[in-house]
Amino acid sequence: MSLIARNLSKSFWQGESEIPVLKNVNLELEVGETVAIVGASGIGKTTLLHCLGLLERADSGEIILDGEEIGSLFDERALDCRKKKIGFVFQFHYLMSELSAVENVMLPLLIQNFSKKEAMAKSEYYLNKVGLSHRLLHLPKELSGGEQQRVSIARALVHEPKLIIADEPTGNLDPATGHAVFDILVEKALSMNTCVVMATHNLTLAKCMKRTLSLSEGLLI
Repeated sequence: MSLIARNLSKSFWQGESEIPVLKNVNLELEVGETVAIVGASGIGKTTLLHCLGLLERADSGEIILDGEEIGSLFDERALDCRKKKIGFVFQFHYLMSELSAVENVMLPLLIQNFSKKEAMAKSEYYLNKVGLSHRLLHLPKELSGGEQQRVSIARALVHEPKLIIADEPTGNLDPATGHAVFDILVEKALSMNTCVVMATHNLTLAKCMKRTLSLSEGLLI
């Protein structure tokens, strides 16, 4: 298995009231497997993804990625794991507005102290993979919504992660563009044997994943 989550629990507090969001969630993904997480808005899909991606710490449980227990990591060790092993694609692309497409994609590599030359070469390669070889030097404002999201996919792939966390990656796009972006994300991830966990309200896209799980009352079904 590439990703194993065991008994993940997470609650939030409103005043003195505890609100359980995840209740002993279990999930296993094989190398290169794709899983869609569906469920009503506010049910906890994003919280689950944030825990898997080490953006939030679960209250209890463990997460094993590529044979390493990562759920207990925190601070700089969690940041280091995210930089090296996890890629993120969100509903909004979160590109740096003052940087070109290729400079945005280079960021995860420069953070890992890749040389500028190597980071540039790898970034150009992955932008070509998502069909943007002709847009390398364009700023985000000069790109369409679909192109901006493809830049974010290249950015998520460039460090060749073991896991991609995708939170409503097509939610801000029209249906045709959304399908095209989804196809690129899944195709490129599978070609790298990277696991993909995607939260989505789009049941059509969810059916294109290897498995679809529903989050309901804190449990994956």
